[in-house]
Amino acid sequence: MPYEYRKLSPKEREEIVRLRNERGYPLHAPPHPFRVARAYLISAVNFEHQPVMDSPERRTEFETLLLNSFKEIVDDIIAWVVLPNHYHVLLYVQSLDDVSAVLKRLHGLTSREWNIQDGLTGKRRIWYKFADTAMRNEVHLHAAFNYVHYNPVKHGYANDPYEWRWSSLSLYYEDRGRDWLRKHWKSYTPSVDFGNGLD
Repeated sequence: MPYEYRKLSPKEREEIVRLRNERGYPLHAPPHPFRVARAYLISAVNFEHQPVMDSPERRTEFETLLLNSFKEIVDDIIAWVVLPNHYHVLLYVQSLDDVSAVLKRLHGLTSREWNIQDGLTGKRRIWYKFADTAMRNEVHLHAAFNYVHYNPVKHGYANDPYEWRWSSLSLYYEDRGRDWLRKHWKSYTPSVDFGNGLD
């Protein structure tokens, strides 16, 4: 993230730039090394973690826009969560290029609307570029599923993931039940560092 980069010493910055150049990554954006058909965890953060989606109404509006935007391009939206300052979507898509195009439109639209609503046109950046994590295998995919649904608890927005309205957890609860979700959590508990740097 750019604001983390600003906290680094000149020597640390030099090392990061060297590594990014060596790997062929863009200097000022998250790398997207995988672009082929597969499952990805897509994550995006409000710039400098500002809680731009703090109101329930704005989260509801954004959740609807997010899901409708992805319906056009994805084979399957597996899980999602929308929080006051970031979101995650676990999905299967044919091309990451399609995700880039959808998020460019969605982030542009919401940035403009929210800055107008908040009287901050031209004064506030809303989004940082999205990050993606390609799912390596089924275990990684299931751990990401649990990570997404546990995210409101991880960040202190809820004491219980079932309390958080802006996620797909309630759909799985209705469809498969709490016992299935508990077994799934026990079988695929995300590691402590799962998602580091994503939110």
